[in-house]
Amino acid sequence: MTISLIGLDADDTLWHSEDGFHTVTGRFCELLQPYAQDPSNLATTLDMVERRNMALFGYGVKSFTLSMVEAAIEVSGGAVPAETIQQLVDEGRTLLARPVDLLEGVEEALAAIATRYRLVVITKGDLLHQEQKFHASGLDRHVEEIAVVSEKDVRTYRRLVDRYGIEPGGFLMVGNSIRSDILPVLELGGRAVHIPYEYLWGHEVAEHDGDVPTLASIKELPGWLASEG
Repeated sequence: MTISLIGLDADDTLWHSEDGFHTVTGRFCELLQPYAQDPSNLATTLDMVERRNMALFGYGVKSFTLSMVEAAIEVSGGAVPAETIQQLVDEGRTLLARPVDLLEGVEEALAAIATRYRLVVITKGDLLHQEQKFHASGLDRHVEEIAVVSEKDVRTYRRLVDRYGIEPGGFLMVGNSIRSDILPVLELGGRAVHIPYEYLWGHEVAEHDGDVPTLASIKELPGWLASEG
């Protein structure tokens, strides 16, 4: 079936994101080491707290910041000082205020494919922050809309293709997460392209059977689409 709608993941597919979380996680470990009962497990504990909170807090920088505060209290047995908590909040604020940094070739790739396909950005995370990043990116001139969703699963993707009035086989998803961008779309009956990013949050780690097209960069997407007809 001919591709009529392309979904684009946002974080780490269109612009850098996870590298910032990686840096701040390192900062969390640095700040908490003097107070931690087990300094060797600081990053692991933060990850565990994040996963524990997802059902209530969802995804994004604000959720991450709340989890840092909770993890700081937990690993220190409540001994972490208010000054350190403030420093963690400031790290979260810095992430929120971080300028949008597009991945190399994104602007050119979207400009090339927008002349032939309908494009929609599909992302998890905080609604306000994701919309701010999308509009600041300047990519809205190539994309019909941004859909900020609470989870990327088969039900979410089905609602999307139904809203656009297309069959799943006419939908292509492009993203860096096999768990969120690839597997549920294939289960629905759509198509997917994997573009790995340097960093990947542990929650998003999954495997596929090797049949999913994998590109080294989004710069290769226009050529791949042309080869698919």
